Amino acid sequence: MAVKVYRDAWGVPHLRADGANELAYAQGRNAALDRAWQMEVERHRSQGTSASFLGAEAVSWDRFARRVRLDDTARRCMDALDREDPGTAAWVRSYVDGVNDGLEEGARRAPEFAAAGLAPGLWRPWTPMGVWLSAHILFAGFPAKLWRDAVARRLGPEWVGVFATDGPGTSGSNGWLVPGDRTATGAAIVAGDPHRFIEAPGVYQQIRLACPEFDVVGLAVPGVPGIAHFGHTGRVAWAITNAMADYQDLYRERLRRTGPGGERVEALGPDGWRPAERHVETIEVAGGEPVTVEVIETGRGPVIADGVEAAEWADPALPAQEPPAQGSSAPEVFGAIALRHPPRVRADLGFGVLPALLRARSVADVDRALDGWAEPVNVVLAADTAGGTLHRVAGAVPVRHPDNRTRVVPAWEPRHAWRGRYEPMPREGVEGIAVMANQRGIAEPLGVEFAPPHRAERIRELLAGRAGWSAQDMPAVHRDTLLASAAPLLDLLARTDPGELAPAARRLRERLLEWDRRMDADSTGAASFAAVRTATVRRLADHPLLRPLADPPTAPEVFRPWLALVPRVGYALEHLLATDLLPLADRAGAVRGAVEEVAAREAAAQGPPARWGDTHRLVPWQALPADPGESWPALAGDHDCVLATSSVPGVTDLSARASAARYVWDLARREDSAWVVPLGASGVPGHPHQRDQLPLWARCELVPVVTDWNRLTEEPAVPHDRSAPHSPHAPHDRGEK
Repeated sequence: MAVKVYRDAWGVPHLRADGANELAYAQGRNAALDRAWQMEVERHRSQGTSASFLGAEAVSWDRFARRVRLDDTARRCMDALDREDPGTAAWVRSYVDGVNDGLEEGARRAPEFAAAGLAPGLWRPWTPMGVWLSAHILFAGFPAKLWRDAVARRLGPEWVGVFATDGPGTSGSNGWLVPGDRTATGAAIVAGDPHRFIEAPGVYQQIRLACPEFDVVGLAVPGVPGIAHFGHTGRVAWAITNAMADYQDLYRERLRRTGPGGERVEALGPDGWRPAERHVETIEVAGGEPVTVEVIETGRGPVIADGVEAAEWADPALPAQEPPAQGSSAPEVFGAIALRHPPRVRADLGFGVLPALLRARSVADVDRALDGWAEPVNVVLAADTAGGTLHRVAGAVPVRHPDNRTRVVPAWEPRHAWRGRYEPMPREGVEGIAVMANQRGIAEPLGVEFAPPHRAERIRELLAGRAGWSAQDMPAVHRDTLLASAAPLLDLLARTDPGELAPAARRLRERLLEWDRRMDADSTGAASFAAVRTATVRRLADHPLLRPLADPPTAPEVFRPWLALVPRVGYALEHLLATDLLPLADRAGAVRGAVEEVAAREAAAQGPPARWGDTHRLVPWQALPADPGESWPALAGDHDCVLATSSVPGVTDLSARASAARYVWDLARREDSAWVVPLGASGVPGHPHQRDQLPLWARCELVPVVTDWNRLTEEPAVPHDRSAPHSPHAPHDRGEK
């Protein structure tokens, strides 16, 4: 059969086929043609083989991917899908066939392959699941439990809540649903933006998938079939945010080596010592020596830290070790930390939901489909053309002891074992405007730490101001830059006696107190506030009471963003400036000293006053080193603004995390919907659509969703021979296990 591929003026692919499986093939092939380099980087990351062409900097991720067994978990999930849902399994395999058919041609278009010395490899049926796992394994932020443990031990348990906020390494989103009684058309509008680390190419791909069964526009993840998070079928539209649920547990393990050479490992569990799985893998490193990784899995899950890495989390009250048998030597005993998470336990990622969402015609269809969702746990908003609305949580959260949610727990205590049941997913009716922004709310029973309420409260305030909203009005909400979290610092500044300040500091104080608290790119007030905030964060991080946290615990490198003091102080600044655990005089003194420091620096500076956008610029992640001469735009917004372009207070004003897409789904007329991504539809360097949306994205403007096939440009037909699928025994590429 021939698949038809169309493009709109922005290069967005619109795909048509005679059936769902043929369309999945077309989606896979299109992704490989448009995003070959990105696709192969993600495949290698899921396998733990990216250092084979990216070099030593990728070893830390590869070591984690091997230890946590990403690829093996994906394989297990695909095996279970084959058994339990062969229809969806065939659909996934069709997508993989398309990827494999397009990769070679896609690689010829992408100069990164030659630069890295990489040849395109073979996608396996489970590779899309590995890509999904790789993107979301750290999404729920389980390393925060290591941080809480460190805070409790070094400062005391009363300090844990002071740092409880949306910390480094997490991902959030905005989303809102305006029901028909508050819109100009009488039909609902669903809008928002997912906040993730910005990558080049982008993590979301604008796409349209059409066949006789369905016709859906949405944001796909390259490497994964269907449209999981944000879609519009014409009759129903849905969107998600991170629920901030806690569904991953860390166990403090006691391990011992037995057998010749200590090649066997046993773990102490609730029923005593039991064999653990163990083997050794080798990570190939471009330009360096291979690295060996010991992979251990206990009855709780894969070991992600051991030996010295786990020493700080060792339990001083370990059960007594069994004495060695007469005439034998005592086995080597060491501590470790194991991760338990639902996909590994259940062999399920919820991929059966993906084709069901494409076929949805109502919020009831979306609701039923999402009953099968697993990873990650999301808050969902949906609306349909019949006036139906939906607000619920979807995912798998295990029932277990409350302590499991907050800290690393002993593996040998029976009370910390999972109970084989999963929490019911909360839901509530949509009364007026529904807002989801990672705040406490519908998902609160499932989580521990949530984002500050500022984004959610500001969105609700903006939308409550009037009725008669249209899709064209929504970007004004997206681009709002009010920074409510500035209040505690400015309140302390207001209480500072001006007479205690030098003249330049007095003038700066007056300017900041008159500032409108908007983080606009051209704002000198925003730049001065950010500078004072940075100086305040650094002073507080050096406070004697917090200094015990200055040296982070020894831990795998991928966990370090959660364990570094200065970023933690930066994100928890509101709490730290208000807590009685720090003397008021010290808090006020930190702000006063910061104002003096910044005022002196500004007075000595040459040229016009600095603006926020001078230092607050986009810095997307790229697998290969960026061109040092590459220019990225100045940005408005900040971490707690609706326009969430996150800096790391105290570390850098640069923004690596922001809106990975923006969307407006209009239920009155789908063609009045709009969207934008940070870069463009193509991942090919130099392509006209590689970065053509970047200026619009930086200004928080959107481009129209085109639904009229007559306004699209058709590409040559792609033949698809289903009788010649790819062999699972094709040669492996360099670095593949």
